[in-house]
Amino acid sequence: MENYTMKDTRSGFGAGLMEAAQHNDNIFALTADVTGSVKMGDFKAAYPDRFIQCGIAEANMIGIAAGLALSGKVPFASAFAGFISGRVYDQIRMTVAYSNLNVKIGASHAGITVGEDGATHQMMEDLGLMRMLPNMVVINPCDYNQTKMATIAAAEYNGPVYLRFGRPAVPNFTEENKPFVIGKADVMREGADVSIFATGHLVFPALEAAEMLQAQGINAEVVNFATIKPLDIDAVLNSARKTRCVVTAEEHFLNGGLGDAVCQCLSRNFPVPVETIGVDDRFGQSGTPDELMKFFGLDKEHIVEACQKAINRK
Repeated sequence: MENYTMKDTRSGFGAGLMEAAQHNDNIFALTADVTGSVKMGDFKAAYPDRFIQCGIAEANMIGIAAGLALSGKVPFASAFAGFISGRVYDQIRMTVAYSNLNVKIGASHAGITVGEDGATHQMMEDLGLMRMLPNMVVINPCDYNQTKMATIAAAEYNGPVYLRFGRPAVPNFTEENKPFVIGKADVMREGADVSIFATGHLVFPALEAAEMLQAQGINAEVVNFATIKPLDIDAVLNSARKTRCVVTAEEHFLNGGLGDAVCQCLSRNFPVPVETIGVDDRFGQSGTPDELMKFFGLDKEHIVEACQKAINRK
């Protein structure tokens, strides 16, 4: 792989929010005492009248966001993923999703890569929780550039959106300022032997795994599913029909995330062997992001192994 700059996806959220706010005076930013952590500092400085510090009261923040949406505003409510999805699920379910309100939920510090904060903060069930809610769009971009553009797309979309991003610096490798289309997957690499469907922080390792497989004479296709819901069914089926075996890769529990969505789609439309990369029904633990990704099997080597298994099952 080429050398890329390293940037955290939460900074992409902050940049996208600023750009969207410059073109829409109705955009508001709300946070729960983590302004700097979710990169809302620039927004607060530029638009103090549109910034609301809710304190450590995430449920109240969602209620305020719902009220703003009912009055025609476009609120972005952001906090750590563990708190803004799990702690306030009832408020999101009843006041946002059920009412189909135009609220954007920014979930930072998601997944295992929150690292040393440990199991209590390593939210790995949020995509599943949000996928199950009617009306909710679920987006999990892969790098700074895509997170920025996904945030702008969320601002323009009319309806509830859950936007997931992380803390650590990761390779910034997608095209700068490429418009983000909600519900559209991107083929990052063409292949004919196995399909790797990846999302979020696992897209870059998937591309690295594809290069490793190429050295073994295996031609892997890599598809970036930044939108988990609505799933790009055409992208799933087009790739699976070509390669006839699939590997999914995500920084999330195996239950409820991209792998589940892909398996549901394929079982109904085109059953093929599927291997899944994710955390298998256990809580996390403290460690550096790199240590944890390797420990839980969320790295390029494990993706390569999964691809070999999928191919052998054809």
